[in-house]
Amino acid sequence: MMKVVGVIGAGAAGLCAARHISASPCMTPVVWEKASRVGGTWIYTPDVGKDEHGLPIHSSMYENLKTTIPKELMAFPDFPFQDGEESFLHHKDVLKYLEDYTNHFNLRQYIKYVEEVKPVNSDDGTTGWSVTVKDLEAKTTTTTLCDAIIVCNGHYSVPMTPTIKDIDKFRGRQMHSHEYRTPKPFSGLRVVVLGASASGLDISLELSTTAKEVLLSHNHPVNIPSELPANLRQVRGIVAANEDGFVFGDGSQAEADVVLYCTGYEYTFPFLSEECGVSVEDNIVKPLYKHLIHTAFPSMAFIGIPFQIVPFPLFDFQVRFFIALQAGNVAPLTHQQMAAVTAGELKQLKVGGGKARHHHRLGVEGSTLYMRELATLGHFSPEGLQKMKLFKLNFLRMLFSCLTFRRLRYSVEADGQVREWRNGREVNTTLELVWLIAVQLSRLLWRDFWSVSSFAARTLRNRLGM
Repeated sequence: MMKVVGVIGAGAAGLCAARHISASPCMTPVVWEKASRVGGTWIYTPDVGKDEHGLPIHSSMYENLKTTIPKELMAFPDFPFQDGEESFLHHKDVLKYLEDYTNHFNLRQYIKYVEEVKPVNSDDGTTGWSVTVKDLEAKTTTTTLCDAIIVCNGHYSVPMTPTIKDIDKFRGRQMHSHEYRTPKPFSGLRVVVLGASASGLDISLELSTTAKEVLLSHNHPVNIPSELPANLRQVRGIVAANEDGFVFGDGSQAEADVVLYCTGYEYTFPFLSEECGVSVEDNIVKPLYKHLIHTAFPSMAFIGIPFQIVPFPLFDFQVRFFIALQAGNVAPLTHQQMAAVTAGELKQLKVGGGKARHHHRLGVEGSTLYMRELATLGHFSPEGLQKMKLFKLNFLRMLFSCLTFRRLRYSVEADGQVREWRNGREVNTTLELVWLIAVQLSRLLWRDFWSVSSFAARTLRNRLGM
């Protein structure tokens, strides 16, 4: 009997789900998408606030965004990007790639556009699901019964805003990166950017082209060891505000016209009813097994919850694992067994000095281990995993040369060997990277000896279990 799998969202994760479900001999997808086209967060709009249907703008894309992940690594394992001169692409190229992916696998037949899911209910306590959907144009509602549900609504649309002492006294402008589009409105202004993950750093660099001064505020153990523009400098995290600016963690102060929060996004699932039993506590989506499977209802999956990952390949592995689970190709675990696995992972995170709220953060090494584990448990080929060597290399390039890392072009051999090219000439990666890291760390040590020494000592103590 053919199983109906409901897919919420037609961004990269939802398209990946539809691609693999439609290829399964015993499953068929139904995809609901609020927008009028595929692409999710990759659909750029200059608008902020509400869309034409009165709903919050979904995309956080800014006008000049280029990927921080090379296309050779970023692609779905079974659908490479087209050849071209650049490895780092403009967001328009990524959106076209997703449209090409949709057409190549003939996915449009499964997608229902301009339809908002609300709510999803467990179907009379069985393993099925009742999905009510509103047509945003016709203003009508329909209900579909599904055997399984895959949640692919993304988590880059609802801003997470920090609590700052006396922020109500600040007379300047406050905004979140979700509303950032271009650097033009910030010309001649003094801007504090709070948060120095990939988007915070990238937006800070762009702002430095027009702003008078950009202060990149963060609580990293040490400063980012890369050369930066003269009008961009790093400061500690904000601890308080006043009328004219901010006080930072080291006691220093600075005046500012604008504070831009690059502080991440909330996990939200407004379309899930209470009986679905899904909650978000301390930035952890519960109750999930392997960041993916609902432990009480294994016929519900959440694609793309982890962060600091390579999104498209990870989505692919997650979807294939879920399909293997539904097909009975994964050794079954009880709710208690899955919950115990998650509890063990959280305990291990805390023992290693991590915070519970970073449970979904995988990073370079964690992403590779996670994807390999899914392939092993799901008994499918870890196609594309050999390219993850490029993840680590690209991370180092971005960390130590954030102004120039996008000038490189990459190729990845079948065995995973990575080759770098600059201006048509191959780079001696090992020699150049060793030299780059040595130079930048020397500069960092010279500028910030005490914080670097303190961080090194803490790291050593953690490694030795002291």
